[in-house]
Amino acid sequence: MIAELKDVSQIEKEITVTAKEPELVIPFSETPNEQYYLSNLDQNIAVIIKTIYYYKSSEINTESSSYETIKKALSKVLVHYYPLAGRLTLSPEMKLIINCTGEGAVLVEAEADCDLADLGDVAKPDPITLGKLVHDVPGAKNILEIPPLVAQVTKFKCGGFTLGLAMNHCIFDGLGAMEFVNSWGETARGLPLSVPPVIDRSILKPRNPPIISNPHHEFEQIDDVSDTDKLYKEELLYRSFYFQPEDLDLVKKKALEDGALEKCTSFEALTALVWRARTAALNLSPDQRTKLLFAVDGRARLNPPLPKGYFGNGIVLTNAIATSDELMSNPLSYAVKLVQGAIKMVTDEYIRSAIDYFEATRLRPSLAATLLITTWSRLAFHGADFGWGQPIASGPVTLPEKEVILFLAHGEERRSINVLLGLPSSAMVKFQELMEEIN
Repeated sequence: MIAELKDVSQIEKEITVTAKEPELVIPFSETPNEQYYLSNLDQNIAVIIKTIYYYKSSEINTESSSYETIKKALSKVLVHYYPLAGRLTLSPEMKLIINCTGEGAVLVEAEADCDLADLGDVAKPDPITLGKLVHDVPGAKNILEIPPLVAQVTKFKCGGFTLGLAMNHCIFDGLGAMEFVNSWGETARGLPLSVPPVIDRSILKPRNPPIISNPHHEFEQIDDVSDTDKLYKEELLYRSFYFQPEDLDLVKKKALEDGALEKCTSFEALTALVWRARTAALNLSPDQRTKLLFAVDGRARLNPPLPKGYFGNGIVLTNAIATSDELMSNPLSYAVKLVQGAIKMVTDEYIRSAIDYFEATRLRPSLAATLLITTWSRLAFHGADFGWGQPIASGPVTLPEKEVILFLAHGEERRSINVLLGLPSSAMVKFQELMEEIN
């Protein structure tokens, strides 16, 4: 089998986590009191992302506890990242902004009744068990009632600990979040920030008047003629499919075998593969239009490029649309070409047009009949060292929506990819069969 299948529900015993009262950690010194602008690229993805970092025994650093070290460093790093100490609110134009009040980030100290090893394979989403390692703000009815940064440090019997983060995607994308956590770690180790944040987001303001120069099908609502809502009433199963470098080479070889393409990347081939497999697994009607969405980093594609350390979202969603019949009756290379076309169309003008499209319409991308692929395969979250070495693992608590598939880097050289997804139980059986056929 090309992909090693792992069931995410592998944790044998239920863990108990006891948490103390949450603390508010304010910036170490005075910070600007202002209304902080969020760009239209930030507005589109205002969802809470929960991530956990896992650390071995904290014996290396004996001068202070992991919690106290992380708390002191958070206070100091918030001086640089002061919007994280504010609160989300709505502007008179009904857009998300941050009121930089300096109220502070939420930090919780907790203790688990087990060893880290008892968690099993933590690279897989498990909202029930892993969710205990990230603090939920009680009574929060919407994202405006959740501070931009909520953190929980959980100690384990073995001496190890976890850092569980809940952060709003409208604050930063994966690269921005990685740079923040790494800066936090550098501060804990007494080092200067290697990538100081560039706070000003006005460089991504819309044009006046807005100019919509490109079609933006990422916002298009597609009718679900296949009635997949009925299928999704089944139990939702989470699974992980593990692709080693040789497996990725095999997928690329399959994409190139008919000669329609000269070359393709692992991302392009794997994205096309799972788009087709998910379409087949959900048994979509032949005439069902299906949309693929994925983020492209626009930092280097903008003119001028975004500065290094840009604090906000620098990603833009791109898309490809095909019917189920087009995807399934054509070879893999057909879907790969669609993926390549979606990447190629992300230019400076496309990004500016997407910013202006939201300004003019206030629409958000629709997930109807859609697959949204998000990739963490290039993010060096393993660099988050608070003084006890790099984390032994990091990963999400859960997938934010049922339409989302996550590509997560794996292995020592991070050249392998874990494909994490959730599907209705009957569709997951079919998806697994299709993964096993690739050899």
